[in-house]
Amino acid sequence: MRILSSIAPLLLLIGGSLAKKAQTDSYEEFNKLAQRSSPIKLNDATYASLTTAPRNHSVAVLLTALETRFGCQLCQEFQPEWDLLGKSWTKGDKTGESRLIFGTLDFADGRETFISLGLQTAPVLMLFNPTVGPHAATSPEPSRYDFTAGPPAAEQVHSWLSRQLPNRPHPAVKRPINWLRWASTITLVLGVGTALVSASSYVLPIIQNRNIWASVSLIAILLFTSGHMFNHIRKVPYIVGDGKGGVSYIAGGFQSQLGLETQIVAAIYGILSFCAITLAVKVPRMADSKTQQVAVVVWSITLFLVYSFLLSVFRVKNGGYPFSLPPFM
Repeated sequence: MRILSSIAPLLLLIGGSLAKKAQTDSYEEFNKLAQRSSPIKLNDATYASLTTAPRNHSVAVLLTALETRFGCQLCQEFQPEWDLLGKSWTKGDKTGESRLIFGTLDFADGRETFISLGLQTAPVLMLFNPTVGPHAATSPEPSRYDFTAGPPAAEQVHSWLSRQLPNRPHPAVKRPINWLRWASTITLVLGVGTALVSASSYVLPIIQNRNIWASVSLIAILLFTSGHMFNHIRKVPYIVGDGKGGVSYIAGGFQSQLGLETQIVAAIYGILSFCAITLAVKVPRMADSKTQQVAVVVWSITLFLVYSFLLSVFRVKNGGYPFSLPPFM
């Protein structure tokens, strides 16, 4: 009895050392596999070996169903992002300081595990935290990632893992260079540049034409001064009924407006602008004095009538507006 009591502490110490060594050996074994191919492809046995407590490492396991007969589109869409995350993390943590193993368990290889966990849907991403060691978690239960928002990018899952694994290295996701996209972009830029150089003799005169710029500027001014942005911001109706079986084209008050009203006001401003430009620029260049006199009278009358109509529109918007001109009184 004295011999047993004296060697009992020694046996406990040896047993603890062997258990610790077994945990370390288990992590080192899986870490070597991960360095060759990450995430590690698991089955029921390797999943149990990797996740069974006690463990002094973390495990991120994706339970998925990739075969087409299962029809899991989310699994198919997320798998490339998961593989990219596993390869990037493992490549950036060759020394294993984060003590995180990435694994993938397909339903075809882990039917018993799916049944034991009671899983009815896929994919399911679980993170098992250490149960012993400096990073041991208070709860042995794994954390789950929420897939309700659809297939996440590798960067999103990386952020989730980083929050779950504080005080450890978090190697960044490194996407491979998309050479096809670079080649397509360079080809497109060169093609557009060549087309512009080839067509410069035809395009430059149009771009440098003052009349074209004046027309574009005038159209923009007419649109914005007539309330085009107001319509987009307020989502106003095009026309409304007047309550008497008819249609109202002008909305009363300055806090309301109709889509057709904007077009009417823009047309009025456009005609007034054209009249003013014609009288100031075109008419003085007419060689025939009689034709010039007729043009002055015609454009002046048009200017007067349209401006009279504009004042009547202002009176509809504001009944207290004091000014008016015939014939629209």
